Amino acid sequence: MKFRIPVVLCLTAAVCLSAAGADSSTHPKERPVMNASGHFDVKLEPQKADNPHAQAANLLRMSIYKQFSGAIEGTSNGEMLATRDAQDSGAYVAIEKITGSLLGRRGSFVLRHSGEMSRGVVQNWLVAVVPDSGTEQLQGLTGTMKIAVDEGRHSYDFTYTLPEP
Repeated sequence: MKFRIPVVLCLTAAVCLSAAGADSSTHPKERPVMNASGHFDVKLEPQKADNPHAQAANLLRMSIYKQFSGAIEGTSNGEMLATRDAQDSGAYVAIEKITGSLLGRRGSFVLRHSGEMSRGVVQNWLVAVVPDSGTEQLQGLTGTMKIAVDEGRHSYDFTYTLPEP
């Protein structure tokens, strides 16, 4: 047992030294973090639960359709599941696919949503790009989106990275 520590330390040191001397050209460049913003119109349509288990859960199910303008030009389609109580508390999850362009680069990508509301106050709201969902010129897209609603108008602020074309 006494001999394992020096061997482990020597192996660790060797790995660290070889990593320090590694050619930096073998590592991908860090992609710059970009920001994009704009507005969208949203249409939610209630959907019927399609099986007894979904009916028993008594969740709200809605289809999503959005029209984006600004840095994102295009449309999205998706689905949402939600719950809400009389105290205006609840939660939702959603998946939507955006098709169009991001600052002129065409393709599509998928966003996943999750959020909570406690007595009318939104909490823990996360909207993020699904890994490897970018297509065409949006392949490799990663990022998160903040959504704001002001007097019924929806806006987005999208922080993302994207490989060079």
